Amino acid sequence: MAPRAEPPDGGWGWMVVLSAFFQSALVFGVLRSFGVFFVELVAAFEEQAARVSWVASIGIAVQQFGSPVGSALSTKYGPRPVVMAGGILAASGMLLASVATSLTHLYLSIGLLSGSGWALTFTPTLACLSRYFSRRRSLATGLALTGVGLSSFAFAPLFQWLVSRYAWRGALLLVSALSLHLVACGALLRPLSLREDPIVGGPAAQLTSLMHHGPFLRYTAAITLINTGYFIPYVHLLAHLQDLDWDPLSAAFLLSVVAVSDLVGRVVSGWLGDAVPGPVARLLMLWTALTGVSLALFPVARAPTALMTLAVAYGFTSGALTPVAFSVLPELVGTGRIYCALGLVQMVESIGGLLGAPLSGYLRDVTGDYTVSFVVAGAFLLAGSGILVTLPHFCSPASASKPRDLVTEAVDTTVSRTRDTLGED
Repeated sequence: MAPRAEPPDGGWGWMVVLSAFFQSALVFGVLRSFGVFFVELVAAFEEQAARVSWVASIGIAVQQFGSPVGSALSTKYGPRPVVMAGGILAASGMLLASVATSLTHLYLSIGLLSGSGWALTFTPTLACLSRYFSRRRSLATGLALTGVGLSSFAFAPLFQWLVSRYAWRGALLLVSALSLHLVACGALLRPLSLREDPIVGGPAAQLTSLMHHGPFLRYTAAITLINTGYFIPYVHLLAHLQDLDWDPLSAAFLLSVVAVSDLVGRVVSGWLGDAVPGPVARLLMLWTALTGVSLALFPVARAPTALMTLAVAYGFTSGALTPVAFSVLPELVGTGRIYCALGLVQMVESIGGLLGAPLSGYLRDVTGDYTVSFVVAGAFLLAGSGILVTLPHFCSPASASKPRDLVTEAVDTTVSRTRDTLGED
């Protein structure tokens, strides 16, 4: 394809949005509904909650830590074959997990193999989407990530029914079949060439410039803290509700309420990100702080009405922060470096994904309930929002409408100085 001067803001980009919609559903919808399997695995292997929590945490960490590999391969070969290969790996991991006889087998199958497949699907797809949109990037990202909310709403009760019908092994076998549809998602991705691509240089040059980019480094630190507490309810909320003597199906229904609120929050936030003037980072800071507060309040709520209200609040705010989180990054580094930047952010934030759920499970084992676990999870998000306070000063409203790469600016400056010198001569 001939290089374009700027993202088309539509066209085939909407097919990329469709691909990202189903891809996000088949990756994070499964991860968010893993709490259904968590309770079954604790009982089946007679292990502590902290050890079982490592299954999902390793999967999240590998998905994020391996993202630079997916980014590098997508830069070289394009996102289509990379995502298709990732779909095969993700399905294979779930297939092997259905015949696991120990937690180690689950660590290797779901954690390592499926996690590697997810690493090859999520980052290349979102980076490809970011290159297709500029003015409507937040809305496109929000629509794409609504797949997480819809699938969480559907998968939580579906997985609970599958477990009750076919046991956890049969349920994982069917999840493997669902994951194979990631191959079709990858087939929809069409690479897009932009004129600024040759200017930003190769992966090494991009990495060097990013490591000296202050706002990008602070953004990465904030996202890492957010990621540490973000997934705690999706792993431990169902177990927390069962500690409160909730029926398993009622607890799964509450997770579905969170998913519906999450879906609404993503769409509303995506629209606000493009409609509200000013830096998108301010919206990200707002949604992150509100998510942290709602998380910290979960242990206080005991009545069903209070828990339902908190579930709606948490679902909306946690869903709202996701599309703007991905929209901030192109504003900081430009679309030319989005593959490298997004892969690097995903790798660093894997530290939070790896430690968050096991830390929550450990605190539950030590204290006997999930009170401290949810409070600490909320504190991580509030700390991340504190770092985000520094970002709006570096994301001007002008950059929101048309992101501009720093390398391009440097080239323009050099050309301008050369012309001035020639003029003087």
